[in-house]
Amino acid sequence: MRSLSRPSLIACLPLVAALSLGGCDKAKPSNEQGADNAATAAAAPTVPVPAAPAAPEGGKVDRSHKGEAMPAMPFAQPGGAPATLASFRGHPLLVNFWATWCAPCVKELPTLDALAGRETGKMAVVAISMDMGGDAQVGPFWKSHGLTALTAYTDAKNRLLQATGASELPTTILYDAKGKEVLRTTGGMDWSGPDAAKLLGEVG
Repeated sequence: MRSLSRPSLIACLPLVAALSLGGCDKAKPSNEQGADNAATAAAAPTVPVPAAPAAPEGGKVDRSHKGEAMPAMPFAQPGGAPATLASFRGHPLLVNFWATWCAPCVKELPTLDALAGRETGKMAVVAISMDMGGDAQVGPFWKSHGLTALTAYTDAKNRLLQATGASELPTTILYDAKGKEVLRTTGGMDWSGPDAAKLLGEVG
């Protein structure tokens, strides 16, 4: 599990720093990391986000937001048209916040894709990328990884993530059919595993 930030081979820096650098470039190759990180540190202070403790399957379960309404903040469909979580109301909804440079995020995406295919018509699974490059960055990634059941939604300015109060990637939030939060997890999960099945069963 990693905190949201700019790309790195093994870790993600804090969300607060990434947001304070709204004009930062998109993810760069690893051999440019050192100079880029130094420039980032000089440009703005960072506020570390503590790592969540590990739990079975790597995720930490949080029910402290239970009952909160899903945010109305829009995000983007492939091609740039706006979308909102409210459009999925009527069925349970699993919302995953991720990024291409977040290793735990990338690892769990195939299990989310399988879940989306299996739960069609019963539960919506929405994966929303926080990559600064938006559609142009995520589209090629989607094709190269063979994800077919999920749609490549994006939120390049991280506004929806902020509206949920989350600060780490990956974060996944389960909503009931009325748009109320049931629980959330931080850290990579195997969404085809038994622990995940128990959590999804809490939606009722």
